[in-house]
Amino acid sequence: MYPVAMDSLIAASARALAAGDVLGALKRVALRDDPPALALRGIAMAQLGEHTRARELLRRAARGFGAHEELARARCVVAEAEVALAVRDLSGSPRSLTAALSTLEAHADHANALQAQLIAARRLLLLGRLDETEEVLSRLDARGLPPSLTAVAELTAAELALRSLRVDAVRAALAHAHDAAMRSGVPALLAEVAEARTALDRPAARHIFAGGERALRLDEVAELLASGALVVDACRRAMGSGSVWRSLARRPVLFALARALAEAWPGDVDREALIACAFHTHYPNESHRARLRVEIGRLRALVTTLAGIKASARGFVLKPFDGGSVVLLAPPIDGDQAALEALLADGAAWSTSALAQALGASQRTVQRALAELESAGRVRSIGQARARRWLAPPLAGFTTILLLPTALQME
Repeated sequence: MYPVAMDSLIAASARALAAGDVLGALKRVALRDDPPALALRGIAMAQLGEHTRARELLRRAARGFGAHEELARARCVVAEAEVALAVRDLSGSPRSLTAALSTLEAHADHANALQAQLIAARRLLLLGRLDETEEVLSRLDARGLPPSLTAVAELTAAELALRSLRVDAVRAALAHAHDAAMRSGVPALLAEVAEARTALDRPAARHIFAGGERALRLDEVAELLASGALVVDACRRAMGSGSVWRSLARRPVLFALARALAEAWPGDVDREALIACAFHTHYPNESHRARLRVEIGRLRALVTTLAGIKASARGFVLKPFDGGSVVLLAPPIDGDQAALEALLADGAAWSTSALAQALGASQRTVQRALAELESAGRVRSIGQARARRWLAPPLAGFTTILLLPTALQME
């Protein structure tokens, strides 16, 4: 997206940016401080990875355009929103982007309007708000637009389908994205499509059962979830079957009990073992045993339409209704910080507040988890205070799609 071309240098700089010649674009406008030049410099700096400088230039450009240049201002707002997304700054209000979108649509600037919608959709995806993402994507009309934008739209649709485990829809969207990326000739888009395709063939979860475990691809996970089995999903901390799910994300004790019962199925679990995994003690007393009875009662009430939890001679056993099976679905990596590592594995620099917003957790909780990961050498930080950002190396060998924020349909 570029401001209104006011002279030949601005037009030449815009053409250079469109062709991928960032340095050539900067040479033409580097010494100019008029709003169109500032906007182009901001876009160029963003492409060079200088995001802080890019946001400053785009804000100056937006302030510099006059009241009669609302279209140019709207384009600057959209460009800054894309930079914010690139640096994983999710703290801003989406209202300015919505207002800019209305201006672009009113001026029939279809390409930049689509860009604004895609930014909004990608932001919602990062936050795991899948229903809202789908609503935004349903309003897109990419007909007649540049192949690069079409490729981005299809990649966004593919990621939405991935988060929803609709594997056939993923393959279709990626095929369309590949065709559009080929027409665009943009290597980065082709690489992104190729990376998304490899995610389908990597292990995404583990099926843990008594005596062993088996790695599962995303299509195998989807088949398992549609099989009618009672699934304890340790990736998203939920328990369910078919379309009926119960979230255990904010109930760690109940989740620990459900996981232990599922791992031992069809056998039972000793009371002392349940106390150890739920309350983290190997020296149970009567207080622990009384609390176990209370928590088992709470879990029984939560899953009353899915399964029964029966007392046995030595402990408790999970009994799904209709004689069905029980499956424990575990993440590809262990640890309480797995979801945090999954977000950081995208290679972007995240702020603590953005991570907390994406995970739906408090900043203090995220700070403690980051400190533990940093001491283990699994993440690193750059910058200080409010400018601090967190990075992690890509997690090779498996896909973390099931660990990313999502919205299971739960009651």
